[in-house]
Amino acid sequence: MSTAPTSLASTALRQSLAARLREFMPRSSVLTEEEDLRPYECDGLSAYRRLPWIVALPETVEQVGRLLRLCSEQDIPVVARGAGTGLSGGALPLEDGVLLSLAKFNRILEVDPANRTATVQPGVRNLAISEAAAPYGLYYAPDPSSQLACSIGGNVAENAGGVHCLKYGLTVHNVTGIKFMTMDGELITLGGKALDIPGYDLLALMTGSEGMLGVMVEFTVKLLPKPERAQVMLAVFDEIETAGDAVAAIIASGFLPAGLEMMDNLAIRAAEAYAKAGYPVEAAAILLCELDGTSEEVSEGIAQIRTLLLKQGAAEVRVSRDEAERLRMWAGRKAAFPAVGRLSPDYYCMDGTIPRRHLAKVLRRISDLSKEYGLAVANVFHAGDGNLHPLILYNANKPGELEKTEELGGKILEFCIEVGGTVTGEHGVGVEKIGQMCLQFTRVELEQFHALKAAFDPRGLLNPGKAVPTLSRCAEFGRMHVHGGKLVHPELERF
Repeated sequence: MSTAPTSLASTALRQSLAARLREFMPRSSVLTEEEDLRPYECDGLSAYRRLPWIVALPETVEQVGRLLRLCSEQDIPVVARGAGTGLSGGALPLEDGVLLSLAKFNRILEVDPANRTATVQPGVRNLAISEAAAPYGLYYAPDPSSQLACSIGGNVAENAGGVHCLKYGLTVHNVTGIKFMTMDGELITLGGKALDIPGYDLLALMTGSEGMLGVMVEFTVKLLPKPERAQVMLAVFDEIETAGDAVAAIIASGFLPAGLEMMDNLAIRAAEAYAKAGYPVEAAAILLCELDGTSEEVSEGIAQIRTLLLKQGAAEVRVSRDEAERLRMWAGRKAAFPAVGRLSPDYYCMDGTIPRRHLAKVLRRISDLSKEYGLAVANVFHAGDGNLHPLILYNANKPGELEKTEELGGKILEFCIEVGGTVTGEHGVGVEKIGQMCLQFTRVELEQFHALKAAFDPRGLLNPGKAVPTLSRCAEFGRMHVHGGKLVHPELERF
């Protein structure tokens, strides 16, 4: 969905704004030529593209503040962007606004081993935090599959998770401090190194706000001691539904794995061909279940969960014999997204979350929808917390196939809502899921979202048109809502 630039703002205004930005930023940090703008036309959701009006790459907090004040004075909207690895179009630029890249904010300001915290700028890569903390025997727990490339700013904006979020939480559970700037350029500090602060939980409000409330310029994150021992089991299943039921059984047993991931046959084959992780390519599904902690508790947990998995119908359970094998087992899962990309010219990565007890039911529904639409779907997901990532394979060069793919993706998300889930677990809403937000939330709830947005950004200049739909848009979408797992008749909702 590529969109050409428009003349919503005049060329003269753009030239004038660029000139004023260059008064306090290097000329090379203010981009206006098409060849310079083109790399910023989309994030990881490449089906949606739009050429930015201006791209700015400030290097200091002061420059960010001056840019925001300048744009505020002229009612020019601003979209903040991190590494561009997001998968919901949250960083899709505007044709009449500034794309504010925070890529140059890439310094780790402090690692404080005594308080087990790190203070970092938003452009710091996720994995770089753990690398900096490693000499102190510490690490940063949230580990998205894109952790080699994704930045902490984007992780906070979308409330990213990762394969170990079941035990250690999402980004929101691992951030203790945020500094952000309002649209008027005011710097606000929330939290710090303390584990908790009095008053409203504004840290949680900012985490996952998708750049709609403020531009975040600094974070303080928790660091954890590396566990004494970590060991992973790979369970092989002949039926994907049986694997789904096994996930629920593990959680019901009282054990809390560090990670509990699931892949179906299509994803297994792709990952094995790509990463050579030793996966059984004939399996209908595999579960990766990792335990960590003291040596004694890991040994006990491995023995008990292995017995449980076999009782639940696993055809085979492998246990990593050393650290190299553990990392190799995870390498296939971490590489699943790029691996699936080799199967088709394009794929559409969905992100919905459901109650774990409905895993088997939802997987059956995805399989039925895949057949109905004639599009293959590879399933890779964080099974332990019910966060699904169906990957729909398609060819954008075939007329109408992208639209068919979007419709299939929408059906999957709507079924997630129907069983009591939500439209996103860690990728955010962006532009991708605005329609399904109309199904998940009532008029009153949507109005509250807009009221919160107005409290921080009354003129709606920060990342407009993302994440929270207008009521009129929901009316156009169909005015359907789902409550308590039941569809509510449109006539019962008033907009």
